[in-house]
Amino acid sequence: MGYFYILGTIIFTVYGQIVLKWRVNKVADFPEQFSEQLIFLFKLLLDPWIFSGLFAAFVASFFWIAAMTKFEVSYAYPLIVGGLAILTSIFAVIFLKESYSLLKATGLLFIIIGVYFLSENSL
Repeated sequence: MGYFYILGTIIFTVYGQIVLKWRVNKVADFPEQFSEQLIFLFKLLLDPWIFSGLFAAFVASFFWIAAMTKFEVSYAYPLIVGGLAILTSIFAVIFLKESYSLLKATGLLFIIIGVYFLSENSL
């Protein structure tokens, strides 16, 4: 059940990040003046997609809390970070049409190797 909690944390966090970036890409550039920045951010909060992304982050935090009851943080956190890096990168390329390169793929491979080494002592 613990891995279900980790997976839930990853899925809801990735959803939130991708949706927030997608919606922010649809609006104008971030204003320079502080007062305009506040108005800009409050308008974004009225977007149902933005709200769903923020709500997903809230749900992810509950999954994270549950995962903390099953694993040491030094084991669970690298799994979360690795899963987030991999899935966010893949979905960003697919849905947001972000660039991808051999260098990014190599970086993700290093993350996977690092997660393996970090979790090896805990298995």
